[in-house]
Amino acid sequence: MILVLLIYMIVGAVAGILAGLLGVGGGLVIVPILAYTFTEQGFSYDLIMHLALGTSLASIIFTSISSFTAHHRVGAVRWDIFRQIVVGILVGTFLGSCVASRMSTAFLSVFFVIFLYCVAYQMIRDKKPNPSRELPGKLGMFGVGNLIGAVSSFVGIGGGSLSVPFMIWCNIPAHKAIGTSAAIGFPIAVSGAIGFIYSGWSDPKLPSWSLGYVYLPAFFGIVLASVLTAPYGAKIAHKLPVKRLKQVFAVLLTIMGTRVLAGLIW
Repeated sequence: MILVLLIYMIVGAVAGILAGLLGVGGGLVIVPILAYTFTEQGFSYDLIMHLALGTSLASIIFTSISSFTAHHRVGAVRWDIFRQIVVGILVGTFLGSCVASRMSTAFLSVFFVIFLYCVAYQMIRDKKPNPSRELPGKLGMFGVGNLIGAVSSFVGIGGGSLSVPFMIWCNIPAHKAIGTSAAIGFPIAVSGAIGFIYSGWSDPKLPSWSLGYVYLPAFFGIVLASVLTAPYGAKIAHKLPVKRLKQVFAVLLTIMGTRVLAGLIW
């Protein structure tokens, strides 16, 4: 158990840095490692991805607070955008998590791998969306929030992989898109975690120390480390060659996605 908790803390530390540095949810790292760890711990196969997604989203609650606070200090959060999109985010994420909790582990794994490959490809290309339009109106922002929230709940992330390109496409400067994405990750994480807790509350196959589809030992280990490291990611985002870091991270995502896919086949 000590070794497992140490693994969870290492995962949290990496997730926290990535959340602040790249504007992508640490869930891209958390989910596949949790899925592997839960499998090694002998958890029911039927619940592996549900627990990984629910635990990831619950941990991102605290990672996002630490991250968007650091971005807010340097004026990189567009709170007006946050207010316009938050209702759609809350609705889409909660409904998405309830639907995801009823899907099979195999389906969720394949969905996650496809999403992972798409994100990795985009990072390797490093081609930003053409800032060719303005933010949509209230109804449009609600719809976009629904989509970002629903997809995020299916892959256990804070939504940065979707919200950052969307905001850049809408003429929001990259550093403000990343900072605002960190803030948007908070309602995604809260609503998604609540959805997975609610949906898994009475599942008889849950392991001990679970709160619905949130595995508490993993949650606390990840949170403890990620809250401490997220501010450092935000600080070094303006000092390091983020383009090169994204490409390296893309390779890592591809490897992890292939590992998850291999586990399904064999």
